[in-house]
Amino acid sequence: MSEIFEPKRIIVTGGAGFIGSHTCVELLDQGYHVVVVDDLSNSSELALDRVRQITGLAANDDRLKFYEANILDRAALDRVFSENDVDAIIHFAGFKAVGESVQKPLEYYWNNIAGTLVLCDVARNHGVKNIVFSSSATVYGEPEFIPITEECPKHDCTNPYGWTKSMLEQVLTDLYVGDNEWNVVLLRYFNPIGAHESGLIGEDPKGIPNNLLPYVAQVSVGKLECVGVFGDDYDTPDGTGVRDYIHVVDLARGHVAALEWMGGKVGTGKALGLGSLEGEAAADGSRRGVGIFNLGTGKACSMSCTHSRRLAATRSPTRSSRAVPATLPPTTLLATRRAPSWAGSPSTTLTVCAPTAGVGNP
Repeated sequence: MSEIFEPKRIIVTGGAGFIGSHTCVELLDQGYHVVVVDDLSNSSELALDRVRQITGLAANDDRLKFYEANILDRAALDRVFSENDVDAIIHFAGFKAVGESVQKPLEYYWNNIAGTLVLCDVARNHGVKNIVFSSSATVYGEPEFIPITEECPKHDCTNPYGWTKSMLEQVLTDLYVGDNEWNVVLLRYFNPIGAHESGLIGEDPKGIPNNLLPYVAQVSVGKLECVGVFGDDYDTPDGTGVRDYIHVVDLARGHVAALEWMGGKVGTGKALGLGSLEGEAAADGSRRGVGIFNLGTGKACSMSCTHSRRLAATRSPTRSSRAVPATLPPTTLLATRRAPSWAGSPSTTLTVCAPTAGVGNP
């Protein structure tokens, strides 16, 4: 992925979803070719039509290709890799609802972990050993310090969703330990929000939303009754949980920057952070090893504050209740890294968030 090895074709699993579709836009804008693999279980192919519209691609332009497939489907993945000269993978696909994971742990472990094992095995068989894994800062569990840096140890997760992320980080690390040709980047973050400034793509999931802002949006238009605030007596300024929200466009750009770091284009090459492994660079200059990076703003915003900003215009009702045991600690704030090992920093302010709902259900 250096000047000699330029990645031109990237597989994006879950590429029709909220973060995935925004990442496709950023990849295409940077000149990459994108192959989306998505089973549309919580997304819509319409999102990819909107991606084409945003980036100016015609319907038959093969710079963006789509395969409707589940990552558990080995035959389908083998076809994807056989038909495309793939350089790297950005892996989003997986179930992601914290509460649901407590009710359906087997489904989460099977889909998220087994699916990733199939993906990596098929990729390896086709000589593709570059992967950016979209993990989660939930792997820190009850963090030892706030703000959370990459030097913070991982602890027990509070729900099966979090455990799938933590376990997969270990799986991908072990892949490199067993085969030093692998190039792995693990990206940890908490709460993506916002939408592309065009208003053509955003977060509008099927069914009842699991994230705060799409839930607020549905309450504001009358689709849902009220917004539940779980926990209003925490030791925080207003009693509600404090979160590190990151604009989805910044998050998408962070995933693209990870490809550039893997390719040796940016940064010092030092694998900073607890659990990172620095391998010997390949002959083409691309890095080898395991890089771990947090993606966040480093700025705190409470649940009540975030909710109130939206409600200033909509006056949607709220209901407070006790905290849910499977959720995160009351304060989850990531430290913002500006060291030379990484590239990029948050640049998209929330004031440019699109006012439209998104494309989850056409």
